[in-house]
Amino acid sequence: MKDKKCTKRYPRKMICETQMAEDGYPLYRRRKPEQGGHTTVINLRINNKYYEVEIDNRWVVPYSPILSKMFQAHINVEYCNSVKSIKYICKYINKGSNMAVAEINNATTGINDEIARYQMGRYINSNEAIWRVLPSPIHDLSPTVVHLSVHLKNGQRVYFTSNNAHKRAT
Repeated sequence: MKDKKCTKRYPRKMICETQMAEDGYPLYRRRKPEQGGHTTVINLRINNKYYEVEIDNRWVVPYSPILSKMFQAHINVEYCNSVKSIKYICKYINKGSNMAVAEINNATTGINDEIARYQMGRYINSNEAIWRVLPSPIHDLSPTVVHLSVHLKNGQRVYFTSNNAHKRAT
């Protein structure tokens, strides 16, 4: 919430049928109770006081009943069609955890174990770990890279040898 307003655009508008908005996001059908929509009463706790609040379809997050039953959890399902969505997914999947290393030792010994410091500071996320455990290459070139010679149009390659280097260079 920001300025007493939901940052996730809730409650959503009541509309009769699903539409595409200007920004590319869908506006899902949310029927009013008079048009067959549903309402329910929930107990909402605010500052250790309970209030009965009636909510309707405007407050429901899009979900898939099949996925919710399969994974026994709520799964938010929405249509994503922007580059930001793909960037977010890639960033989220590959993000690592925060890590800090601190060490207190006697400075008079003068021993600096760089290998131990490297191993403590190196983070391998779950994707990289499983990729390294399984016998799979980290990267692949397909098709095989072939070096092509490049020269000027109607031009020939110029070869320099010890005998003709001065002549060819001038």
